Amino acid sequence: MKRIFLFIFLAIAIICFSLFFYPKRSLAVNCDLNINLSQLSEADLQILINQCQQKVSDLRSQINSLSSQIQYMDTQIYLTTLKIKETEEKINKTEKEIELLGKRIEGLDESLNYLSKLLLTKIVRGYKSRQLTLLGLVLDSGNLADLVSRVKYLKATQENNQKLLIQVQQTKLNFEEQKKLREEKMIELDNLKIILDRQKGNLESQQIAKRNLLAATQSDERIYQNLLEKARRELAGFSAFAQAAGGGFTNFGSGSNGWYYTQRDPQWGNIFLPGSSYSLLLAGCAVTSVAMVCRSYGQNITPATIAGDSSRFIGGDLWNWAFSCNGKTTEWIGNSYDRVKEIVKENKPVILRLVAPSVSGLHFIVAYGWDDERNDFKIHDPYYGPDKLLSERYSWGQVTTAIFIH
Repeated sequence: MKRIFLFIFLAIAIICFSLFFYPKRSLAVNCDLNINLSQLSEADLQILINQCQQKVSDLRSQINSLSSQIQYMDTQIYLTTLKIKETEEKINKTEKEIELLGKRIEGLDESLNYLSKLLLTKIVRGYKSRQLTLLGLVLDSGNLADLVSRVKYLKATQENNQKLLIQVQQTKLNFEEQKKLREEKMIELDNLKIILDRQKGNLESQQIAKRNLLAATQSDERIYQNLLEKARRELAGFSAFAQAAGGGFTNFGSGSNGWYYTQRDPQWGNIFLPGSSYSLLLAGCAVTSVAMVCRSYGQNITPATIAGDSSRFIGGDLWNWAFSCNGKTTEWIGNSYDRVKEIVKENKPVILRLVAPSVSGLHFIVAYGWDDERNDFKIHDPYYGPDKLLSERYSWGQVTTAIFIH
């Protein structure tokens, strides 16, 4: 019986030892939207993020139905939620590190003050001791043993002072290093907070995108497929226009008002529009026009920025709601010549959609002003360049839609 109890005791002891002293192994996690995030370790969270990034990439190339589009959006929203959790944990960790560094710095500061005062006191004493001549030292000593003792004391005092000086210097060095490290951590914390704000903005945009998708399709697969077919025709029209125009990559600068972009810029011309086989070079006029308008409002948006957000696209074409800039309202105003003229005369940009029947093409441009002398719209053309007049290549009769973002 004693052996049985001893065996049970040893087994329990081994289990407890393993739990407390062996490192925890990461759980086997998959990109499951139902995982309890509060129970994940830091390593498991990173594994989950990596797997969800791969899943988003895989789903992006498989979008061909409303259900697959929704699955893609749900996974993308979940991935952003994971990244927010990761950033929040980094912020908490960094704040604790800054607090600990603050306590260390406070302790080192107190030590430095104490050691500095002590060193100063010893230096003063040492200075007074150096005023004694050898003769005076001999005369003050009662005998040879006393003289030897005094000499040893002075030597030990000098050595201790030297050690104290080194200790002060080392404490000061540690103090400066800890201050520098805290400053670096403060910068790191500020950057993490900026990242967190951006991630929360992305999450909100993705959630809005899903709501807009469900509203636009009324959760009906047939409506979604009709929108998808419309998007394909639109992209084919953009490409037909660009191919008829000819030319390859180029850069026209930023234009007279500093916010012009071209779809032909080599920085992003080779980027493919999400869910399509068309590049920005061939079919990026709409994306580039929206980027120009956002930039005119001081927003740090480029064609690449918009093309990098696949939730704004259906089959490679921008959703109607995606003709937008952060914090701005989008107004679709048909093809009212007078209304567009009224807006641009106030130096506010308007996006224009054009048809080019001769090549079965479509194109987007941005009207940004009015030329009184020539009675014409000033435009930025994402394909042909900045600071043109509408009548140089187009007529108002080609305009089908005007979009005012304000």
